[in-house]
Amino acid sequence: MFLKRLLRQELTQLYGDEAKKVKMLFPEHHFSHAASAFYPSPFERAAVLTIDGVGEWATASICLGEGNQLTILKELRFPHSLGLLYSAFTYFLGFRVNSGEYKLMGLAPYGNPDSPQVAHYIDLIKRELISIKEDGSLWLNQDYFSYATGLRMVDEDKWEQLLGIKLRKPEDELLEAHCNLGLAIQCITEEVVINMAREAKRLTGATALCLAGGVALNCVANGKIQVAGVFDDMFIQPAAGDAGGALGAALAAYHTYFGKPRRLTDKRDGMNGSYLGPTITDEDIQVTVRKYNAHTTYYPDFNDLSTESARLLAEGNVIGWVQGRMEFGPRALGGRSILGDPRNPEMQKKLNVKIKYRESFRPFAPSVLAERCAEYFDYEGTSPYMLLVHPVKASRLHSLPANYHQLSLRDKLYVLRSDLPSITHIDFSARIQTVHQDTNSRYYNLIESFRQLTGYGVIVNTSFNVRGEPIVCTPEDAYRCFMRTEMDYLAIGNHLFAKQDQPVWPEKDNWKEEFVLD
Repeated sequence: MFLKRLLRQELTQLYGDEAKKVKMLFPEHHFSHAASAFYPSPFERAAVLTIDGVGEWATASICLGEGNQLTILKELRFPHSLGLLYSAFTYFLGFRVNSGEYKLMGLAPYGNPDSPQVAHYIDLIKRELISIKEDGSLWLNQDYFSYATGLRMVDEDKWEQLLGIKLRKPEDELLEAHCNLGLAIQCITEEVVINMAREAKRLTGATALCLAGGVALNCVANGKIQVAGVFDDMFIQPAAGDAGGALGAALAAYHTYFGKPRRLTDKRDGMNGSYLGPTITDEDIQVTVRKYNAHTTYYPDFNDLSTESARLLAEGNVIGWVQGRMEFGPRALGGRSILGDPRNPEMQKKLNVKIKYRESFRPFAPSVLAERCAEYFDYEGTSPYMLLVHPVKASRLHSLPANYHQLSLRDKLYVLRSDLPSITHIDFSARIQTVHQDTNSRYYNLIESFRQLTGYGVIVNTSFNVRGEPIVCTPEDAYRCFMRTEMDYLAIGNHLFAKQDQPVWPEKDNWKEEFVLD
């Protein structure tokens, strides 16, 4: 209620009386999301769909973008929200609301799609919790939810009675029922999102779709929109969550309030690969080397570093990779990444347990040379922001054992499903990042070096951090994370650090105790 006054007071302290003359603009939450998706997109005209928990009162919106204009056509209002429904299941299954939703998405494929329990859960949810309309709107039965009037997401007693299982606590064992419940809500989410996309198509007649809002980070649902063929083309804002709202607010002011024209180019989009954060210099690296008395090998020619890093990856080593500008958004895209060999059947376990210190079931994404994507996946388009899930190519898959669906989650995890076991998820899918030479030449060169050595133009990519910790930004952040985990090598700029050559790390603290699960 007092935000405008507080901002004015703080700006006055910084800039004096001149701040009192500045007009403040407050674009609405979903309008900002829509602006963040449409204005950087490569489309002159597009439908824009935004879906999240809630902003002001809207929980989803459909807009039409034309030129530099953005018009809201339809909104869904609080308390009826697909994002809050998904967050409620995130909470019930033992993950943190507003950060653990992607874990629920990763857990869902461990459910058995042929299980009567999944069908039972879907029926219960649709009968008691949610009413889904053909236009994608929905109604939530507030008798089961507490987020509108209380301090919890759900009425735990009613949910336990309805679903027949107890609320899962963080780090409790994941049971078959948890996996099946995760699959049930993921299927319902995909149904609603596709309905919303079809309504956006009906209202706008557009051939292209732009997506933003936290639910647009559900890359499985995004892939299902593509498969459904509702639109010919699609752009998803890489910072689709609330961080992207800041970008959208600025773009909304620039184009809508000030009327500035858009500058469309022949590029895929205007996000520059989402490499919009701070960069690093050799001086930054030297400061860290001197501070920690670190040992590094310097490669005057970066191609030599790429060749050596590719060889180390092929030998089973894990490499921290810090190059150029940091990524904007929640995905590590080869600027601040931890890398491994996707052919290695032990790589997923090693990265989860010994590097990231997180749940072993969580999948890893492949970074693939853009022009070679179709060699590995049933997808011929681009996915530069790791926001689409598509199947691994059938020719690369292995047969499942006859008793596969009777196995525990842990045993399912270590069944070899393809010749790329570390990036093939339990349902034979992968969260794809296509790597393009024009937006990240260094990362592209590394993967090309790996291809020349192994015949595979794809590597494992995960964010350079441990659980609960932000992605590293500076060389010092990277070196500290490198030394406090079981990473083998660290490449920063043209410098390569080998773990065995570094001085003993003096700190006695433990990442596994310092940070809770995210």
